[in-house]
Amino acid sequence: MGRPQLSDEAAAYVRELVLTGQLRAGEFVRVDRVAEQLEMSVTPVREGLLALRGEGFLELAPRRGFVVAELTEDDVRDLFWVQARLAGELAARATTRLTPAEVAELEELQATITRALEAGELDEVERSNHAFHRTINLAARSPKLAWFLRAATRYVPNRFYHRIGGWPDASRHDHAGLLDAIRARDAEGARRAMEEHIIHAGQLLVDHADLAVSTED
Repeated sequence: MGRPQLSDEAAAYVRELVLTGQLRAGEFVRVDRVAEQLEMSVTPVREGLLALRGEGFLELAPRRGFVVAELTEDDVRDLFWVQARLAGELAARATTRLTPAEVAELEELQATITRALEAGELDEVERSNHAFHRTINLAARSPKLAWFLRAATRYVPNRFYHRIGGWPDASRHDHAGLLDAIRARDAEGARRAMEEHIIHAGQLLVDHADLAVSTED
């Protein structure tokens, strides 16, 4: 996979700062500072910030620049709810299509996650977790649905994976029930396990970011 467009890279970076609580509602986002941090020119950074304005993560204050919009607990839960439904369906489909070799690959990736977590090698936990989910998504043989999931997971702050309390450990514990369902060829069990895993990740992010509580009825 090639490198994303610079504007997409800038948008992903700032989006993840917002999602992980490193940028708070009301804070200004300076184009030149982001450009310096990412070692790119201001033009793609501005394009990326304009994209985030369209997504509702930023607002544009006249003559003042970009400011972080309010992000509520419900906003994050909604993002992860969408991901959970898509990932759950892919897991259900994959359960009946995974080959014995692919199941063995999942088991080895899970063992690697456990060893890496115990050794404190969080980069390896993240890499193996990504490979674990990718193996399942590819095995579903549903490329259009997988495309929608990739679009949804752009809101997962992978760049700051280690900062989210509980995420590395959830990769070890939440996968256990999913693997049990896959071994049993229990599609509905795999769907439930995957959905619960993604919803759990969203709640951990809510807890970490200390987001505003929605006041809507």
